Amino acid sequence: MAPRDYSAAIAALNTLQSNFSVVDAIRKSGNGMNKQAIPEMLEWCRKVGYEPPDFDRLNPIHIAGTKGKGSTSAFVSSILAHYLPSASPTRPSARPSKTGLYISPHLRFVRERIQIDNEPISEEKFAKYFFEIWDRLEAAAKASDASSDAPTKPVYFRYLTLMALHAYLEEGVDTAIIECGIGGEYDSTNILVHPTVSAITSLGIDHVAMLGSTLPEIAWHKAGIFKPGSIAFTAPQEEEALEVLRNRAEEKGMTLHVVDIHPSLANDEVKLGVSVSFQKINASVAIAVAAAHLRALGHSSVPDPTTSKHITLPPEFIRGLEQVHWPGRCEVRWEKNIAWHIDGGHTLESIKLTGKWFAEQIAIATYASSGAKAAPRILIFNQQTRDANALARELYNALQAGITLGSGSPFTHVIFSANQTFATGYKPDLVSINTNQHDVDTLAVQKALATTWAEIDASAKVSIVRTIEEAIDTARGVAREWVGDKGKGEVMVLVTGSLHLVGGVIEVLESKSM
Repeated sequence: MAPRDYSAAIAALNTLQSNFSVVDAIRKSGNGMNKQAIPEMLEWCRKVGYEPPDFDRLNPIHIAGTKGKGSTSAFVSSILAHYLPSASPTRPSARPSKTGLYISPHLRFVRERIQIDNEPISEEKFAKYFFEIWDRLEAAAKASDASSDAPTKPVYFRYLTLMALHAYLEEGVDTAIIECGIGGEYDSTNILVHPTVSAITSLGIDHVAMLGSTLPEIAWHKAGIFKPGSIAFTAPQEEEALEVLRNRAEEKGMTLHVVDIHPSLANDEVKLGVSVSFQKINASVAIAVAAAHLRALGHSSVPDPTTSKHITLPPEFIRGLEQVHWPGRCEVRWEKNIAWHIDGGHTLESIKLTGKWFAEQIAIATYASSGAKAAPRILIFNQQTRDANALARELYNALQAGITLGSGSPFTHVIFSANQTFATGYKPDLVSINTNQHDVDTLAVQKALATTWAEIDASAKVSIVRTIEEAIDTARGVAREWVGDKGKGEVMVLVTGSLHLVGGVIEVLESKSM
């Protein structure tokens, strides 16, 4: 019998990825394929033995948005994981609470997407629940009279969504924070019927083929997660987007609450575990969501965020905010004389924030090494499926606007890499077949980026590499030369443009030391 371990589960899961031609067809079809998404997902749900109301047992929280939905979900999860166990002694007969967190994409391991109490489920449990869903779908296919060419499994994200919900039910999770994949109205997570709380983070232009090219269109999709009987929150939005969100909430008989930055965050009284200024609004939304959810579960001592704009923070909330860990988002890692600055910004809005953050880091480093020769600064960049050149220009402009006089050009070296992890190939968890393979093979995106960068900053030394491993080796080589030349100060490296790139970089850094 074939093994049914984690490696086998990942290999089987990768067969469910949509190839580039399918993804491209979905993009071009717009709402045509969108409108079939929920009926199809409901059918898959029934094939594995569930009806949507079954997931009410998870007391789900549903979060959508363009920017910050993952960070907000992580903040909510951390707050609840700190609060709920501490509340259980008042209910001595109750079992300890479990908090589930479903996020996407993953960085190093697929199982990062399915977390319980802020830890990815184990390889053993991932394999167990993966093959339980697999076997149920196999049995349903055998019992079906559908045509032989009909798909017997849902695609990658839908499969993981079903598997996560199944795992949470089996594990006795009593709160599940569910992050949308794309949009909301037609997202596969939108089979939830009774979330306690729904929240929309900051909106921007992304996934235009599926969601539309204007903020009102995108807001309409995101607000699809609003459900009657639920409480709805949103980060501040442009007025045209906010109007759509309010109208959709009203259609569902809900009141939409707009969240501002909490005073304890604005004045830095509470230091976030992800300590970047633009995360303060995400954390503020998380505070409101967590408080409303706890009150819905019967924790009446928690202040009501729907009647008080800025609640007094319980100690558990503060600990949750301060101890949240969110890798690959404005993360700094130190390795000998290199400071790796890692952020998965991959939209025009988010890459602008990445640039602002790195400009602040440059200013700090420049001040600390005042009078000394400036250390090299290196960019490692890729974006294989969006307009990479537009992102690169936006990043450069944000840096130029943010760096102080005398800091020089943003980068001395720029490395454009494809997303292949190692020279020997991809780590199985990081395989992606939904990109244009011809572009990957010919390094077409990287060559175009090199041309673009030469136009905007001819002073930088530009390299094109095929693998992330080679990109890191190149950066480390620059750092070694700097030490050899008796240079002082840290070599600063910025890794950005794609979460796939960021995940691969973290994988190489963790597995191959300098």
